[in-house]
Amino acid sequence: MTKETFLHEKHVQLGAKMVDFAGWHMPVQYTSIIEEHNTVRNAVGLFDVSHMGEVFVSGKDSLDFLQKIVPQDISKLVYEKAVYCQLPNLDGGLIDDLIIYKLGINYYMIICNASRIDEDLNWMVRNSKGFDVKIDNQSHNYSLLAVQGPKADMLLRKMGLDTAQESFTIKAAELCGHKLLVSRTGYTGEDGYEVLVENKFSEELWDKILEFGQEFGIKPIGLGARDTLRLEAALHLYGNDLDENSTPVEAGLSWSIPKDKIADYNGKKVIMEQLLNGGSKKLIGFKMLDKNIARHGYDVYYNGEKVGVVTSGCVSPVLGANIGLAYVKNVKDICTGSVIQVMIREKLHDAEVVKRPFVAKKNKVKI
Repeated sequence: MTKETFLHEKHVQLGAKMVDFAGWHMPVQYTSIIEEHNTVRNAVGLFDVSHMGEVFVSGKDSLDFLQKIVPQDISKLVYEKAVYCQLPNLDGGLIDDLIIYKLGINYYMIICNASRIDEDLNWMVRNSKGFDVKIDNQSHNYSLLAVQGPKADMLLRKMGLDTAQESFTIKAAELCGHKLLVSRTGYTGEDGYEVLVENKFSEELWDKILEFGQEFGIKPIGLGARDTLRLEAALHLYGNDLDENSTPVEAGLSWSIPKDKIADYNGKKVIMEQLLNGGSKKLIGFKMLDKNIARHGYDVYYNGEKVGVVTSGCVSPVLGANIGLAYVKNVKDICTGSVIQVMIREKLHDAEVVKRPFVAKKNKVKI
């Protein structure tokens, strides 16, 4: 059975085109993907991302438990801060990618992908043996609203947000008379916030954000623009760019793997070896040299040899070009500036390997 968020009727009333995504009935667009995309880049947009999972971890062994299941060094995570990390299997492949927030002493929240909640929970419970830890899935009790764009901060301050926040922080706050959690995080490459609120208050908060946001040019944004925004920022999508057969090193996430973490964790031997020598493949960014769009699953060639596969591809509204990500053989010849080919409708089309992100990120905020 397809699930619905508490805001489902709001999307229908706004005339959204609804689609099935990761087992949820979600809005893909309200007007046009390009219009919604540009709204987030230039003003502010509101997303319903309540399909994401929220898992709370507590207990005297919570830190040791998290140290075992993720490569990031959670011992360095301080109160009200967040960290991006992955959930690897024993071979270093990725069960999911996560954000972990420290909410208190021996008290953490994990945000996981909608399509992976069951797999994540199963893996966490299996790995909790011997730890005094409580794993509490509260995904069904909360809604998550993302307010993203250069005017997001002005909007939430107008609504009463009175605490200054740096990027990747989380704070208890009050908006419209309701207590909630506000994190300065997002999935667009723009500045913005994600607001975690009890389901029973989500419809009121949705309406209030749209009401207060009118002077800032706010629009509701669907999954279509969410995908083009994240791809311009070269942010990974689980199931496309990440899976259990790809390690964080192969996925270009070495920056998130500390080399000095002492604690052992699942897949550490494979991951540390790849940090030194690389994996069998690597994730690259590319820009098509013609008007064709490379889609997920299309084959990639180099010098007449099939070397990989496209994981994500779309039109970039900002660049006016067609961009994508692909896994290719880990060889030195395939590097920035190289020309590869993508098989599209049984014909090879040229593309140039380019640096990521495709569009500069604007989500780093210092206070």
